[in-house]
Amino acid sequence: MSTALHLAKPENLDQILRLVEAFHAEADITLSDEDRRAGLLPLLQGIPHGAIYLIGPARAPVGYVVITFGWSVEFGGMDAFVDELFIRPAVRGRGMGSDVMLALPRALSEAGVRAFHLEVDRDDEKAQRLYQRAGFSARERYMLMTRKL
Repeated sequence: MSTALHLAKPENLDQILRLVEAFHAEADITLSDEDRRAGLLPLLQGIPHGAIYLIGPARAPVGYVVITFGWSVEFGGMDAFVDELFIRPAVRGRGMGSDVMLALPRALSEAGVRAFHLEVDRDDEKAQRLYQRAGFSARERYMLMTRKL
């Protein structure tokens, strides 16, 4: 992999907040600063339910990916979900997304993860092609449904 991934730590919070704010603005996700911080900080502090990786140079990351963990009887153990993936628009198209999406499954598999999931906009054909190249496929019988609590 030519794109560096760095496990984010609490001292990276400000860098990540700027990247997350940019992603949320682009994706039209409305979230208060307080809620955004509450969603990120436990991951940076080592909560076992997920992790955040910075993409690119550690001092000046160009993106991030949030991975969360769960359990699946169907897949026989721990599974992981790409909660958010963002690369700054100015550096997209250079293969970083592909690098990340090819490297993460290998690393997660070595850590015991049995399945890797993600959600993609039905109209975003470019992102779908990226994920298909990385080995992801749509589960035709299933769709993600959500109930916000």
